[in-house]
Amino acid sequence: MPNALKKMDRVELINLKRLAHILRGLNAVEVETLEILLDEDASKTIAQSLKEVQAGERIPIDEW
Repeated sequence: MPNALKKMDRVELINLKRLAHILRGLNAVEVETLEILLDEDASKTIAQSLKEVQAGERIPIDEW
């Protein structure tokens, strides 16, 4: 067992196991969404695009 795992308390290890279980249960779309949410640049780009659409500066994707 790696040293990092040995140093964790029981609660931390249980939480990591729960997280691993949740991640394994995600479908492809959910994994892609999670990747985008974790990518700071992508999140900033999406937020900026939404602001531009709301301000009328861009055409919404459903009107292309």
